[in-house]
Amino acid sequence: MLNVPSQSFPGPSSQQRVASGGRSKVPLKQGRSLMDWIRLTKSGKDLTGLKGRLIEVTEEELKKHNKKDDCWICIRGFVYNVSPYMEYHPGGEDELMRAAGSDGTDLFDQVHRWVNYESMLKECLVGRMAMKPALPKDYHEEKKVLNGMLPQSQVTDTLAKEDPSSPSYDWFQTDSLVTIVIYTKQKDINLDSVIVDHRDDSFRAETVTKDYSYLVHVALSHEIQEDFSVLVVENVGKIEIVLKKKENTSWKCLGHPQENHNSFIPKKDTGLFYRKCQLVSKEDVTHDTKLFCLMLPPSTHLQVPVGQHVYLKLPITGTEIVKPYTPVSDSLFSEFKEPVLPNNIYIYFLIKIYPAGFFTPELDQLQIGDYVSVSNPEGNFIISQLQELEDLFLLAAGTGFTPMVKVLNYALTNIPSLRKVKLMFFNKTEDDIIWRSQLEKLAFKDKRFEVEFVLSVPTSEWSGKQGYISPALLSEFLKRSSDTSKVLICLCGPTPFTEQGMKMLHDLNFSKDEIHSFTA
Repeated sequence: MLNVPSQSFPGPSSQQRVASGGRSKVPLKQGRSLMDWIRLTKSGKDLTGLKGRLIEVTEEELKKHNKKDDCWICIRGFVYNVSPYMEYHPGGEDELMRAAGSDGTDLFDQVHRWVNYESMLKECLVGRMAMKPALPKDYHEEKKVLNGMLPQSQVTDTLAKEDPSSPSYDWFQTDSLVTIVIYTKQKDINLDSVIVDHRDDSFRAETVTKDYSYLVHVALSHEIQEDFSVLVVENVGKIEIVLKKKENTSWKCLGHPQENHNSFIPKKDTGLFYRKCQLVSKEDVTHDTKLFCLMLPPSTHLQVPVGQHVYLKLPITGTEIVKPYTPVSDSLFSEFKEPVLPNNIYIYFLIKIYPAGFFTPELDQLQIGDYVSVSNPEGNFIISQLQELEDLFLLAAGTGFTPMVKVLNYALTNIPSLRKVKLMFFNKTEDDIIWRSQLEKLAFKDKRFEVEFVLSVPTSEWSGKQGYISPALLSEFLKRSSDTSKVLICLCGPTPFTEQGMKMLHDLNFSKDEIHSFTA
């Protein structure tokens, strides 16, 4: 029997505001919205043409289905008949046809990897590819006891490459503690490099080193207490995870290996892992934007790196819908408090509620105490871009302000070479400006920081700048401290804003290395 892919793990990566890329949407016909598609999938109509059967698909068979009215696409080994979905696809029919009759996994990852396709296309599942992809030559199966791991039947472990630079792990114990040590063999490791989740007897620790993910994933042989601690020795790249035993007994082994245990693979090839977080507060920021505070479970260690995002997942009308958001601080000044708590259990989001939207009204309806699933962090903003920086320019439109919050705070707090930070914040009206009073207070408090507000629909009383992003506005705004100063320009907002801004910045002779785009 064929195994239907789990709905709990949408395709890896992507974001609401991720560097570079983005895709254009096309106008959909009346009655072709996401809600209309969900209604169709629940209507009982045969969307595969196979009357409920699941089949194994050969490459030759897949190639035959390459027309708009007969279009099969393979994603991660599973084949879908996407013909019924053509008119509902926000990216248009032509984009889907690029993968018609072929394996579209790479194309899917490049364009819209965050989409929860397993849930969205569940009723379009034809089956799986008949041929399973072979493991790369430099990977092999684990067939021996390793670091206290007992072999488990029907579990194939993709081991870390046998390379001196690959991470490894070990474990030690005392009467009351078990310490798992991960040797990353990298020096740029900190507390946001590792994500730890303990659920029932399953223990999962993912360490991200550059563009790779190293996973320790085991079913523990004994019970542990809910809380644990994570320590990082940065100069040698060592991570220590200290677990508390429930009973002071000696463990003969750490446990049984689980899926992908001891694997070291490109981050883009990993699936998203979720944990349920509790909504603990929700407050108005503007007339349509709210600050949500979610609390991590005590059995999770997760810190979102500066400039990265996570995915929020909610079940809506029986379908799991996933949307990416960039966490912020609870205020512009919280990051300046010393000492910064290393194990903060709260994650904050500034989210605009769209009354006619599909996801945000459901999010807004949640009550205090309800749960939202939150993924591991994603994104390709590299914090080292800020090192030795002298001038930081931030261009934000609307909720495109959200990734700027932590970038702004980090730069002002941690970059001694910084001479100035300037934010140009585009909105429709004064009422739309997020955290206006905090921004003005920060500009007064720290003379390195300046903020300019630009409104497209101002009142007659508005005395500030007006209009939209333009070469004239940018050329006046983007003044270097000196001709040789190191500069970074961060850009975020709706797709047209970002695309126009990128073109204008290139026309103003800023190099690619001096621009980072968070695209919607």
